[in-house]
Amino acid sequence: MTERERYIQIRNVLVGILFLNWGVALAKVFYGRSIGSASMVADGFHSLSDGASNIIGLVGISLSVRPADGDHPYGHKKYESFAAIAIAMLLFIVSIDILRGAFSRLSNPVIPEVTISSFVVMIVTIIINLIVVKSENAAGRRLESDILTSDALHTRSDIFVSLSVFATLIAVKFGVIWLDMMAAIIIAGLILRAGVEVLLRSSDVLCDRIMIDPATITERVLTIPGVQGCHQIRTRGRKDYIYIDLHVLVDDTMPVEKAHELANQVEDALKKDINGVSDVVVHVEPVNQGE
Repeated sequence: MTERERYIQIRNVLVGILFLNWGVALAKVFYGRSIGSASMVADGFHSLSDGASNIIGLVGISLSVRPADGDHPYGHKKYESFAAIAIAMLLFIVSIDILRGAFSRLSNPVIPEVTISSFVVMIVTIIINLIVVKSENAAGRRLESDILTSDALHTRSDIFVSLSVFATLIAVKFGVIWLDMMAAIIIAGLILRAGVEVLLRSSDVLCDRIMIDPATITERVLTIPGVQGCHQIRTRGRKDYIYIDLHVLVDDTMPVEKAHELANQVEDALKKDINGVSDVVVHVEPVNQGE
């Protein structure tokens, strides 16, 4: 699959989910306000942030798909991780706003008007979110996209939030009014947690965390005839675009031409046998000078 094809597939997934998220969000926000439910309104704003994250994702992938150039010889892949961090920041802002509203209601309580239609709205939105998470997570794994997997994690938290709102509506129906405000506070905490998870996953890429166990690379490289050892193995990048550099030890008398050919064999073997490897830099050195 080419980068362009991958981009189109990710874009189509995000656009479809964007409209679903907006529909779910508007239903919860408007209906929540009409019945005076803080937890349902908070859940609706959470869903609105899902839609906003889809837009951020669309911008991120449109930048990341651009090819390498003179100023960016390693390409623009990290823009997708930057977009994921923007989603995390958005989650933090939404959670703070929900907390502010919830604490305000603790001092000025509002009694929600819970009806059968309230439960219908929540059930429908939960079903939609389940479909979104399953399809987006599957697409994220298949396309190895940080944006889709981060956004699926975001939407997954929305399901738990909606379930808590559903339980809260039942409690309010039986007169436990304070639970509505408490649920909004718990929702804010869940949103914060999702934001932290997205932030940590994206920072792994931006901070060049190791992508492959060096032992895996060593095991494969040592099977190539002529290689007497390897060390100083480093990996970085993303699951779909991994960079490797390593030192390979060869016989002291090996001709330069033969050593160059061996380096190409090492590069080809790693690209073929390890998923996601896109670039390999091999430094060849005499075995007696190896560390």
